[in-house]
Amino acid sequence: MIYVDADACPVKPEILKVAERLGMEVTFVANSDLRPSRDPMVRNVIVSNAFDAADNWIADNTGPTDVVVTADVPLAVRCVAKGSFVTGPTGRVFDETNIGMASAMRDLGAHLRETGESKGYNASFSPKDRSRFLETFDRLCRRAKNA
Repeated sequence: MIYVDADACPVKPEILKVAERLGMEVTFVANSDLRPSRDPMVRNVIVSNAFDAADNWIADNTGPTDVVVTADVPLAVRCVAKGSFVTGPTGRVFDETNIGMASAMRDLGAHLRETGESKGYNASFSPKDRSRFLETFDRLCRRAKNA
């Protein structure tokens, strides 16, 4: 199963492409409307606008051998702890070897933004990011299917 933190996810078409090729179910989770799909392997879950509602839904439903796509580091921490394969939309893999550092860097960045030391601009999503995601996502999905 693939779970996607779908609000503002820039790689939905790539997720669908890989999932279809590998015969994997996809669940898009968001707190706003999603484009409906006629594909029986694709499910949309709309959650409330409550803080972290989509993250909580994904964390509560994912488990070992599931693949999670999220840019949210705290959600990635929760999913890695449950044994899920986790990647961000730029192809960054989160696993037990790097999730602690990713979490610490996120907290440091938040602190620097709060104190005004950093403006916190994010780089724009590039074709290189899309390509790296596709490669990483395909690899993680194959690993999940074989696990």
